[in-house]
Amino acid sequence: MWYRNQGYNFTITSSTAYDQKWVYGRNIFRNIDYLVDTIFANYLSRPGVRQPIFTSYCDGKRVTCSGLSQWGSMYLAEEGYSPIEIIRYYYGNDMYINTAQVISGVPSSWPGYDLGVGSSGEKVRQLQTQLNRIARNYPAIPTVTADGIYGPATANAVRTFQGIFGLPQTGVTDYATWYEVSDIYVGVTRISEPG
Repeated sequence: MWYRNQGYNFTITSSTAYDQKWVYGRNIFRNIDYLVDTIFANYLSRPGVRQPIFTSYCDGKRVTCSGLSQWGSMYLAEEGYSPIEIIRYYYGNDMYINTAQVISGVPSSWPGYDLGVGSSGEKVRQLQTQLNRIARNYPAIPTVTADGIYGPATANAVRTFQGIFGLPQTGVTDYATWYEVSDIYVGVTRISEPG
């Protein structure tokens, strides 16, 4: 098979540790992929409620339910409602959107701020180490010295990684880039280890 490291813009592994099961003819929508990577750590909550919030979803035309609907939420968005206002419209004013501080299954959580040229510290070293490991499977990504200093070489490696995996090529490690690096790192290390 031919992968990104062979110059093609796709990877097929059929390993759920790395990507979704490959099915011939199935496609992926880049904007949905980006949104999921950007907001996947968000969750809904109510003060004093510890169990998960049941938030059913239906299209609102063919199927109706007592919860969020596709066409209803679209109408509210067109009226200028924000995401939290739409959620509160359906579920009450005591709903909140929270972001998980720690994500299970990734080597290290996002530092809480973008990393770019001039950043330094352990989070930068972790990023550099993970990019270097990913580069073994994707040799288009240049390896860098894992010194904890985010210089032009690290920015270039990040920019190359972003280009390969369909992220905006800024060279800055934002939330979406951090978790994409983590996801790919976990995938390549699991694939290469016997299990």
